[in-house]
Amino acid sequence: MLKFRTLYALGFMMCVVMIGTALFYFQRFLGLEPCPLCILQRVVVISLGTVLLVAAIHGPSGWGNRIYGGLITLIAGSGAAIAGRHVWLQSLPADQVPECGPTLDYILETFPLSKALQLVLHGSGECAKVEWQFLGLSIPGWTLIAFSGFILFGLMLLLGRRRGLPAP
Repeated sequence: MLKFRTLYALGFMMCVVMIGTALFYFQRFLGLEPCPLCILQRVVVISLGTVLLVAAIHGPSGWGNRIYGGLITLIAGSGAAIAGRHVWLQSLPADQVPECGPTLDYILETFPLSKALQLVLHGSGECAKVEWQFLGLSIPGWTLIAFSGFILFGLMLLLGRRRGLPAP
């Protein structure tokens, strides 16, 4: 049976693979530029990976696993919300897609952080473009699935011992 430390390390490696795929395959090899919602999802994946790495190094037990479970659930939940919004934008008919807005750099330089975050989460026309698919799902669709898996893992940790997981 896998130890929690191993599960945390595997989760961290999943985050590394996700960021590596985004940077090296999608951005460098395919030449796809990330939209503002893609960038936010990357920030969430990096945050999630950081928590998982700290948990793997720490090797908590008992309530420590529950605390990490809560953090993982919270972070992955925010990522799922962003990815879900992105998938929704991509599913809109062409006449309902919001107009393309200013670049992320311009938004961050011009507006206060709260307003900038609101503008980015609203999404724009560039976020609605589907530039890559695998098995009928776009990049945000696959990211939503990954965040959902992390939410399930976090909830199992948060709620205590469950079948298939070692005792805290």
